[in-house]
Amino acid sequence: MRGGRAAAGYVDGMADRSPSRSLVLASASPARLKLLRAAGLDPEVVVSGVDEDALTAASPRELALVLAQAKADAVAAELDGDQLVVGCDSVLELDGLALGKPADAAEALARWQSMRGRSGVLLTGHCVIDRRTGLRAAEVAATTVRFGTPSDDEVAAYIATGEPLHVAGAFTLDGYASPFVDGIDGDPGNVIGLSLPLFRRLLDAVGVRIVDLWA
Repeated sequence: MRGGRAAAGYVDGMADRSPSRSLVLASASPARLKLLRAAGLDPEVVVSGVDEDALTAASPRELALVLAQAKADAVAAELDGDQLVVGCDSVLELDGLALGKPADAAEALARWQSMRGRSGVLLTGHCVIDRRTGLRAAEVAATTVRFGTPSDDEVAAYIATGEPLHVAGAFTLDGYASPFVDGIDGDPGNVIGLSLPLFRRLLDAVGVRIVDLWA
């Protein structure tokens, strides 16, 4: 009972908190928003409108970073307050190529035929911009994903859900595709769309404590 009262008091204390700064997520991804909310944050969502297909880079890692920075920059330029902006974008590196969202079901099928039984690296670029100070920090998180060997029928059923058409690499770790992923090496949040440990470090780099953003 003593532990229960302490826990209740802690929750009550947290209920009185309010974040010291406003956070803006420059992404339409519901998975990223869910991750941030689960970590005690309550960001405003502002979609960047960046044309991802128009941007290129020399490597998948650089592309993930370029995309994240472009999204953060575009949203930060639209705002008129002192918000913190975080932009993210993910690509799957397989055979040296950067794989984003498949264009259609046929491409999703080809992806899974190529991926199953193999490993790829999910790369997520992160960029944090502090509009109050102008400081910014950016980095890429990488997680190795070991794909299982779903049958042709299972792959077809998965593609029929429509899920793979909306996510980088044509798979999810927290959705219909989760039974088809044998394991990962690294941060699972990164595969879902945002690495919370990296986000904390980037905030620290611009002089902001993540605990001060808890809602």
